[in-house]
Amino acid sequence: MTIDDVRNAYKVRNGYWFVPKRFGYGAVPVTWQGWVVTLAFGAGVMLAVRFLPAVAEKIIVALALIAALTAISMVKTDGEWRWRSGGR
Repeated sequence: MTIDDVRNAYKVRNGYWFVPKRFGYGAVPVTWQGWVVTLAFGAGVMLAVRFLPAVAEKIIVALALIAALTAISMVKTDGEWRWRSGGR
């Protein structure tokens, strides 16, 4: 399966890395760039939790990473973020 196959299956246009979730609020990654951003977020949170000494520092870094992931994924989502209940 190629990147074009994935884009066609999810009907995502070029330049977008995420598609809106089918159930709930938010987006899911569908291209390698979206997965890299998502995995980098997870690695950043794990490193912060492991290596930062104070709880306050861990929380601040985690909130900054959450804000960055949210901002990137909102800009790079092919569609709007809204509550969805399974319909197309």
